[in-house]
Amino acid sequence: MATDPGTTHRSDDAHDPATAAEPDGVIREPDDVAPDTQDGDTGEARRVDRSGSTEPMPDVDGRPSPKAALVYNPIKVDGDQLREQVAQAAKDAGWSEPLFYETTVDDLGDDVARQALSEGVDAVLVAGGDGTVRAVSEAMTGSSVPLTIVPSGTGNLLARNLRLPLTDPSAMIAATFDGDTLAIDVGLAQLRRPEGETTEHAFVVMGGMGLDAAMIANTNSDLKKKVGWVAYVDGAARSIAQAKPFPVVYQVPGHRIHRADVQSVLFANCGSLQAGLELIPEASITDGELDVAILQPRTALGWLLVWRRLAWDNSVLRKFRAGRKILAVRTADNSVRYSRGKGIDLAAEEAHPVQLDGDEFGEATRIAVRVVAGGLTLAIPRGHSVDAV
Repeated sequence: MATDPGTTHRSDDAHDPATAAEPDGVIREPDDVAPDTQDGDTGEARRVDRSGSTEPMPDVDGRPSPKAALVYNPIKVDGDQLREQVAQAAKDAGWSEPLFYETTVDDLGDDVARQALSEGVDAVLVAGGDGTVRAVSEAMTGSSVPLTIVPSGTGNLLARNLRLPLTDPSAMIAATFDGDTLAIDVGLAQLRRPEGETTEHAFVVMGGMGLDAAMIANTNSDLKKKVGWVAYVDGAARSIAQAKPFPVVYQVPGHRIHRADVQSVLFANCGSLQAGLELIPEASITDGELDVAILQPRTALGWLLVWRRLAWDNSVLRKFRAGRKILAVRTADNSVRYSRGKGIDLAAEEAHPVQLDGDEFGEATRIAVRVVAGGLTLAIPRGHSVDAV
């Protein structure tokens, strides 16, 4: 099991929740954090056969029929069982033997997804955490090859927003071979580092700069593995206690430039978070636009207003007609401000932490975000209604 660099583990307190929750106070760059892996893994992307052998296999079938590829994180899923399920479903559908790829230390899934596309596959399945889904989605954006999300791990944020079955992998596997397709938007975020270097990464759920990213950075990785998303509560509590507003300049295309002191700037393709929280209830993953939320509480009361907006107004009242009437006559507050557009250009005076789909992406001084409308094709169960969009 991978350990978080900079964290010292002692055998006598390895199972002590209080010790596991202690922050290390370090904001890490993506390359500083070792992804989940198995003993003996190398950093090289690898293709495996049906039995899990890591030797590359020649495509001896001659492609007589369509072929699928499965990209999976061997730490998040039972690779033996999943490979067998996909192989059997492909056989039943009259497809060729699938290709199988495992993610590794240095490849979260984007490189092997590109390898699969270069093989000319007709469909790709991904099984892993939100980071694996994000990486594979990045590689497949613009390809028009359908991607099937087999829910795994603790988050499944994209699957949750699309109301996909979270506890029935066979239903999603079947959708690969006999399902419908849905074109969804993909966000692209270009990050400028303090040293001037720029990198661009995709996201399918949401990203942000500020407190939200600090919360993720302050979440203990061992505690997250033990209790899942609940570990973020601990990270959030410690982050809010130390949070200070910071000045930014931002502009959504078609809107004027704004200057504000903020705690977080969030840009979302989807609006739902874990535990039923609705950050942006009206966000659509198919409208060709991104939704922006500016969190700018100035006092303790401001934080209460933020919490009320997310946990009560958006997540409860807005679901009922009577609740919507209450919201319509309530005096507006500026603790959370919303906007919508084709992207956002955001600049801060100093570098601040950034997150994309719940993963740390280091610090940046500027983020230029744009949306690729309909850039990713998903396979969904036949007749499935995506109520979230």
